Amino acid sequence: MNNSSSHTPIPNKLVIASRESALAMWQARHIQSRLQALYPQTEVSILGMTTTGDQILDTPLAKVGGKGLFVKELETALADGRADLAVHSMKDVPMNLPEGFVLAATGEREDARDAFVSNDFATLEDLPAGSIVGTSSLRRQSQLQARFPLLKIESLRGNLQTRLRKLDEGQYAAIILAAAGLIRLELGHRIRQFISPEQSIPAVGQGALGIEISSNRLDMIAVLAPLNHPDTQACVEAERGMSRALAGSCTVPLGAYAICAGDTIHITGFVASVDGKQMLVEKTSGSRDNAEALGKALAAQLVAKGADKILAALDS
Repeated sequence: MNNSSSHTPIPNKLVIASRESALAMWQARHIQSRLQALYPQTEVSILGMTTTGDQILDTPLAKVGGKGLFVKELETALADGRADLAVHSMKDVPMNLPEGFVLAATGEREDARDAFVSNDFATLEDLPAGSIVGTSSLRRQSQLQARFPLLKIESLRGNLQTRLRKLDEGQYAAIILAAAGLIRLELGHRIRQFISPEQSIPAVGQGALGIEISSNRLDMIAVLAPLNHPDTQACVEAERGMSRALAGSCTVPLGAYAICAGDTIHITGFVASVDGKQMLVEKTSGSRDNAEALGKALAAQLVAKGADKILAALDS
């Protein structure tokens, strides 16, 4: 048997818990094929599940409990032994995992940028004042409003296909989506413009895949180790370090984007008011060996500039 470690017994069966949206299933099948290539004698199956976040589609995520709604049911399947691992978009993984769960691996990042999708306009800059732009993200909304205060931002929920259908029905002049999801589902042709990270700082972990296990299944760490992408893991750890220090969730307009250059991580982060009228952007660089600490240092820079006041106002 092709074994990543001669000391680690490879299970005869592995079950991957996944949401049932097309993108989530693509991600699960991607990890399934990687595992089957690594361990050809192991049967790898997918347990598709509908999460609370998939069911509540008429309310902005920030109002119904945040991104944890996309992972709770999958964690239950891990805890009761129905699944051995769960595959998530890292941007949907809460900054603090519930007790009893750990991230075992971070898959290689796809394009982390936001994408401008429209049937009538080639770029954001082409949108006339008053145009309706759809996004469910306070992070995107705040950055859009800062650059284009005359655009009208409206909530857009649902899976990728639902969001594109709403655009095609004419409910929006344009919508903003993660480029990674469109690329993975072979819908890259719908992207009219990639929005640079300087103009729309991505969500923490955007474009990266996270593999979660129950913390009593440490046998899975070695099994999943070949799926871990060290550069992506270090960058995402730095981004999550910043967000965790600022108590980031989808109720807070913030983002962070890190890139690795050799042994150094360069990270940019921001905090803003929802209307984009207050926006703080900071950058820092440091050793990839202390990725999370680097993210915390960036958070401290933002707080020194007044991020805590912006965040306090959001809570009031």
